[in-house]
Amino acid sequence: MAIFDESEQKERVAELYQQEEEDLARVLSGKYGVKYIDLSQTSINTDALRLVKEEDARAYEVAAFHKIAKRISLAVRAPNKKEIQVVTQNLEKLGYEVDVFMVSRASLERAWERYKDLSFSTESKAGILDISGEEIVALIQKLKSIPDVKVYIEDVMKLKKAYRISRILEAVLAGAMGLGASDVHVEPEETYVRLRYRLDGVLTDVLSFDIETYGLLLSRIKLISGLKLNIHNAAQDGRFSVAINENDTEIRTSILPGAYGESIVMRILDPRTIAVPLEELGIPANLRKILEHEIGRPNGMILNTGPTGSGKTTTLYAFLRKIHNPEVKIITIENPIEYHLPGIVQTQTEGEKYTFASGLRSTLRQDPDVIMVGEIRDKEVASTAINAALTGHLVFSTLHTNNAAGTFPRLIDLGVNPKVIGSAVNVVMAQRLVRKLKDEYKKEVVLEGKDKEIVDKILSTIHDKSLIPEDTTKIFEATENSPIAYKGRLGIFEAIIVNEEIERLIAENPSEREINRVAKKQGILTMAQDGVLKALEGVTSLSELRRVIDLEGNVDL
Repeated sequence: MAIFDESEQKERVAELYQQEEEDLARVLSGKYGVKYIDLSQTSINTDALRLVKEEDARAYEVAAFHKIAKRISLAVRAPNKKEIQVVTQNLEKLGYEVDVFMVSRASLERAWERYKDLSFSTESKAGILDISGEEIVALIQKLKSIPDVKVYIEDVMKLKKAYRISRILEAVLAGAMGLGASDVHVEPEETYVRLRYRLDGVLTDVLSFDIETYGLLLSRIKLISGLKLNIHNAAQDGRFSVAINENDTEIRTSILPGAYGESIVMRILDPRTIAVPLEELGIPANLRKILEHEIGRPNGMILNTGPTGSGKTTTLYAFLRKIHNPEVKIITIENPIEYHLPGIVQTQTEGEKYTFASGLRSTLRQDPDVIMVGEIRDKEVASTAINAALTGHLVFSTLHTNNAAGTFPRLIDLGVNPKVIGSAVNVVMAQRLVRKLKDEYKKEVVLEGKDKEIVDKILSTIHDKSLIPEDTTKIFEATENSPIAYKGRLGIFEAIIVNEEIERLIAENPSEREINRVAKKQGILTMAQDGVLKALEGVTSLSELRRVIDLEGNVDL
């Protein structure tokens, strides 16, 4: 006995009706002398959509769906309606040339559905996610704790699917910006997905959510980051921007395939977090005086080292702001440009088209006084930067090494002649970022056992004993092991000046230990010494210091 499937029949009838409607729209387009289009087969450009208010679009049965420069494509159901002429005239007054297309009701419904995306954001071909509405700005101000963010995002996730698609990313980003996070991590597991923020350099769990919502979030992030939606087994990198109160914050997106899905990391490059004056970086007074002298020299190289996220670029920007004046020509080569400095020529690398190496060669033709190279990562960039420092330019750059002494072996590994390094490099420095203790969450604890032994050994190696506080029997710690005990970060630093003795040593291709032994005579604090002094002052905690540097390994340096 055959079973009659009523739902399947209804679905088939609906399909036939929709096809008839499309056929009718196609026939009527010939009658009215306009082009026909099926919007179910066409992407809707939200930059175009926003040019006609939603209430007007629904009332007049129109939708602007495509925009190239000053040419707008307008979908309509009845081209002869007076209201259509009003919409067209309004667009023409804005300087647009309007192309009218005949569409079905279903096509218009699909376009109108995209207005939901405009409630919080708009996408553009340039990758701009505009979060400039008063509601979102207020939301960023409102979300100041992990519980606040968790509750809000959970509320958004309870919305219907169509609304979740348009709001889930905005909720995640608003929460991250409200808390001052530097990164957003979305990590799929077998049965759930974990959302984490990096707050003051430490990853912090926010909440877990379902796989379906993750799929919506992944597609939306790929879409606005300019990534391919159909690729799931290869790494992809993209970008988009968030405009808040007319200030752009760039978001760098990284997608990496994993065992249970694609892992997402969004790095938030907030220009406000990088605009720190040199005096507020946490550089010890003696070292700051040395650096201010070195950055005032007309030529040579200053190298800053450390792992990703250690604040190297922030320090270099502080140097640039310190020396910037109308008489100095400064050009930077960066990836990405994290902070825009007025009066300085800033360029950004772009794949194989514009690399650090090609950018540096082009920059030298512009006759700059100061050049900042975002990172030295290969022989060509290293050699060109060294040559620039030897030919009358002041060069700032960064390297990935563990400490200042490691800079010289690293440059030699990259193929730079050790005999010219000493002549080109003025000073090398290294840094890390430690979280600052909140006053209400810090307590004095007595130093004892292994901790006291390590701290005493590190203090004993400090050249200038006047820097050591009178009481070294106590140190500060957090009252609870929680991110809320800390707020903000400060640098711990070390540096080596390239004097005659260091220059002679470099030519012999020395080890890090040999360089450190000679550099001790300069009396500049190491990162371990600087960090211990800051912990004794209560700026940070000893446990936080251990998190970022190996105290035991620094005792014998």
